[in-house]
Amino acid sequence: MLRGAAHLLGLQLSVAWALSCHETQSSPEFSLPGDYLLAGLLPLHGDLQHERHRPEVTLCDRPDSFNGHGYHVFQAIRFGIEEINNSTTLLPNVTLGYELYDVCSDSANVYATLRVLSRLGTDHVEIQEDLQHHSPRVVAVIGPDSNRQAATTAALLGPFLVPLISYEASSTVLSVRRQYPSFLRTIPSDKHQVEIMVELMQSFQWVWISLVSSDDTYGLLGVQALQELATPRGICIAHKAMVPSSAQVGDERVQGILDHLIQSKATVVVVFSNRQVAWVFFKSVVLAKLTGKVWIASGDWAISTHITNLPGIRGIGTVLGVAIQQRPVPGLREFEEAYARAHKVAPKPCLGGSWCSTNQLCQDCQTFTEHTTPALGAFSMSTAYSAYQAVYAVANGLHKLLGCASGACSKRQFYPWQLLEQIRKVNFLLHEDTVTFTDVGDPLGGYDVIAWDWSGPEWTFRVIGSSLRSPVHLDINKTKIQWDTKDNKVPQSVCSSDCLDGYQRVVVSFHHCCFQCVPCEAGTFVNKSDLHSCQPCGKEEWAPQGSHTCFPRAVVVLTWREPIGWVLLTANTLLLLLVLGTAGLCARHLHTPVVKSAGGRLCFLMLGSLAAGSCSLYGFLGEPTLPACLLRRAPLLLGLAIFLSCLTIRSFQLVIIFKFSTKVPSFYHTWVRNHGAGLFVLVSSAVQLLLCLIWLAVWTPLPTRDYQRYPHLVMLECTEVNSPGFMMAFAYNVFLSVCAFACSYLGKELPENYNEAKCVTFSLLLNFVSWITVFTMASVFQGKYLSVLSVLTGLSSLGSLFGGYFLPKCYVILCRPDLNSTEHFQASIQDYTRRCGSS
Repeated sequence: MLRGAAHLLGLQLSVAWALSCHETQSSPEFSLPGDYLLAGLLPLHGDLQHERHRPEVTLCDRPDSFNGHGYHVFQAIRFGIEEINNSTTLLPNVTLGYELYDVCSDSANVYATLRVLSRLGTDHVEIQEDLQHHSPRVVAVIGPDSNRQAATTAALLGPFLVPLISYEASSTVLSVRRQYPSFLRTIPSDKHQVEIMVELMQSFQWVWISLVSSDDTYGLLGVQALQELATPRGICIAHKAMVPSSAQVGDERVQGILDHLIQSKATVVVVFSNRQVAWVFFKSVVLAKLTGKVWIASGDWAISTHITNLPGIRGIGTVLGVAIQQRPVPGLREFEEAYARAHKVAPKPCLGGSWCSTNQLCQDCQTFTEHTTPALGAFSMSTAYSAYQAVYAVANGLHKLLGCASGACSKRQFYPWQLLEQIRKVNFLLHEDTVTFTDVGDPLGGYDVIAWDWSGPEWTFRVIGSSLRSPVHLDINKTKIQWDTKDNKVPQSVCSSDCLDGYQRVVVSFHHCCFQCVPCEAGTFVNKSDLHSCQPCGKEEWAPQGSHTCFPRAVVVLTWREPIGWVLLTANTLLLLLVLGTAGLCARHLHTPVVKSAGGRLCFLMLGSLAAGSCSLYGFLGEPTLPACLLRRAPLLLGLAIFLSCLTIRSFQLVIIFKFSTKVPSFYHTWVRNHGAGLFVLVSSAVQLLLCLIWLAVWTPLPTRDYQRYPHLVMLECTEVNSPGFMMAFAYNVFLSVCAFACSYLGKELPENYNEAKCVTFSLLLNFVSWITVFTMASVFQGKYLSVLSVLTGLSSLGSLFGGYFLPKCYVILCRPDLNSTEHFQASIQDYTRRCGSS
């Protein structure tokens, strides 16, 4: 903004920016006098692409350049202003006028913009110290349509804060208020359009796409925004290309783009382009016979008959697009028909010495009849409605600024920024459609998602979904789409097919959409939130190879409730009852020869040790606890040690009595006198007790949950199962077993009633086999199976020792009382003495 002394910049519009006066004419319908003027910038003709050597304004009214789309915008602005002037509620006693300009080129657009900035009756723009106090000939400007021209006009009008409302410029750059402070629009920005495109692709799981754009601001910024939004959402860009504005059908550059599209695996192609470039591109697509694709159209050509009228366009594949939500302008069609029927005033030539614009002439418009008027299609109606909205937005802002709520407007002069302030605040209903603006000047309107429909004799489109503004939520009726595929199936557009459940995606190229499927290792799984890595399962979970979820680990423990638990519990209880029953039987027949020969009162110690070992086996049933771990094996080994000590000393005493009492009488008498038998049992048991205490103190067995041995199980067991302490205690029992076996073997020739070698040998061998089995199978069976094996081993050891030593004696007491007499034992001793004497 310039500051300093006020000065005048003489932009001689009639010299450098206009043609000679005798070459210019003006159509009357381009201007209308009024209390306040609105300017309309619209393309009634197309631009002529040629090299310019002078900065002169393009002559728009040329043969074969008429733009029917711009014509409908032209009539919508005129129709809207006429409605407002005829209204008794909106701007009563105020007449709106207009000046409409044909902006067929950039030069024509700049010329028209400078024209509306000039004061009424002058040919120059007056630059004052405070630009906000500038009073141009118009109060607001409607248009232009293209992003490039809108940016130019907004930049020129911005310092003066002249309201500019575009009906078709959708670039997100125009929403930056610091650069374009007076810009507003009645069409949603491309940001919203891009969001809907991404939502559309995500709804069909299209993740491998190609992008084609025009080389203007609309196409380049649209594709850039689409890529920035799509990539973080898992959509990969297989190929991106730009079609130059100067491209022609059959151009090598266009053909190169088509060759890439033909070779690409991407089925979906997003074409973010203006109508003119899209026409050239799809004309080339038809000639190249490129079919089988899904084309996603941007709003500028999605429902444009400029594209759909191309011969052969029907065979290119499925076309989906994003289009502004359809709103008709009630009465516009009748207004255009009335204009065609009305008598046209011929264009007026410039009078000598006067100044007039070269952009206010349309000779084609003069010749229209009811039958030759350009067709008002859906796309043109949609754009016309946006221009119609813009006119009403200015009128409502002016209504508030002039204080018309009282029923009469206060006609006065004001500055453009004052009207801009009121336009930004407008909020009114226009044919049941709310018109208001956001903080950045965007409307609240949304987009429709459309699908081209060729099912009838002529082209049409179906609205398959719609979306309002952020947050974007897209509702699509997929049943309305006619896919160009067999069986009407939704096409796929992926670089690599989805992996099976339990397989991770290993990226094999620059794009994360191209991958190989590798199964997850055991113990890991693929989480749907991250398909590119396998996540480890939790500590209490497991997963087989190639799993998409984790399963709870089975807790392995020998419980009381299992059938095998009941069997072991029953067997151990029966053994314990047998031991206790035998103790009672021995107590009842304590003074009989059989009990005396078995050891007398020593039998109770032996039976007690067996009972203690049997009770320790209950610790293997149920979830391990610290007391259970401590009492599982130590009492068993101690009980076996006491029993073996008693068995050893009992066999040793018999050997001494029958073989060495007469040969070494001094040793025998010393042994008896010093209670050698009891002393041996005490010392031997004390040694085992000490070993067990060391074992439990140093290598304390603790309850633990083992997760390492089996991936799918949690083993509840005790630690230090085969610790050095346990091995020492076990080795000591082995030593006692060998001693017991040796002493029993030495007494194999004793009297029959005292000869226990066979039974003891059998029971000791069974004991050895049981413990060898448990050590061998420990590497095979774990968890509750090892507990079962341990209980069976304990039962086998205790049962074999009990059965080998006490059952024969119980049999004699209960079944052969005749053998349990002093006479029988004396006869047996005498028989042994005779055999020894004869030998």
